[in-house]
Amino acid sequence: MKNRVIQNRKIKIALAGCGRISGKHFEAIESHKRDLELVGVCDIDEDRLASTMAHTRTKGYSGLRELLAGCDADLIVLATPSGLHPSQTQRIAQAGRHVMTEKPMATRWRDGLKMVEACDRAGVRLFVVKQNRWNRTLQLLRRTVQEKRFGRIYMVTLNVFWTRPQSYYDQDKWRGTWEFDGGALMNQASHYVDLLDWLIGPVADIHTFTGTLARDIEVEDTATMNIRWRNGALGTMSVTMLTYPRNFEGSITIIGEKGTVRIGGIAVNEIQHWEFEDKKDYDEEITTAGYETASVYGFGHTAYYHNVIQVLRGKAEPETDGREGLRSLEILIAAYLSARDGKTVSLPLDY
Repeated sequence: MKNRVIQNRKIKIALAGCGRISGKHFEAIESHKRDLELVGVCDIDEDRLASTMAHTRTKGYSGLRELLAGCDADLIVLATPSGLHPSQTQRIAQAGRHVMTEKPMATRWRDGLKMVEACDRAGVRLFVVKQNRWNRTLQLLRRTVQEKRFGRIYMVTLNVFWTRPQSYYDQDKWRGTWEFDGGALMNQASHYVDLLDWLIGPVADIHTFTGTLARDIEVEDTATMNIRWRNGALGTMSVTMLTYPRNFEGSITIIGEKGTVRIGGIAVNEIQHWEFEDKKDYDEEITTAGYETASVYGFGHTAYYHNVIQVLRGKAEPETDGREGLRSLEILIAAYLSARDGKTVSLPLDY
């Protein structure tokens, strides 16, 4: 079972949870139809399941247990509420199937560890979706960091100014709850929290304030975070789901010794400033790397799936596996501990 390679046939894939994000997965699966075969979908909502079955022309199941018993998928995608990911991942791993989970992989640190351990024991892969990493704008930015074009990085700011009306939270009972969802940081801004480590490096200290200012939910709709990295850089992250009247900005700005970059738009989809002491051939790509989008999800799922396919074919290593997913989960948990206790929290967490 361990590290088994799937060759000479299509990889069979099934999806659990047919809500908002499932459409991105179906688009990605269709774009890789030479390598992937969708063999099942499941959802506890009968109407949603029926609609998805009609759209995908795929057999449907009323729950994960029925899905695992009724289809022979190699890989199960979890697009279910975040709080369900740990137990579902462990069940899938015990059934000998690979797992792909949407963000965040879990809402508790220990649950994330259990997911990794369960997949290790079963000898199956655990993939954690981080599709923003595949945006061309961020790929170019990461290259500049890896090539040390900024020199010493002094300051980093991230803004996630989006809107989620009360009607969004009222769609499902799990939305806006601590147990199943998490708040603006954990859920909506999760991919931006991922950039703190993936782009800049290990985080040393976090101090966070959170507030539930306008929505009738258990969790925060607004948060601010002060950050210090181990390399000495300082930064802030500001998140709110209260922007009027629509999603306004998802951005990152890096100020360094030898360079300044700002990538903005509603979902880091526009390179708005790009200036370095040195020049590189790929600097010309900044005029074409940006893209128009009305969705905060971007278009990275298809590229993400390519890596997953290559891994299962034995041709690549995973870009974001369970251990990589734990890195951003640790930052999120540190942020919530800081907000709860009113103090600075240092990483790594002492568990």
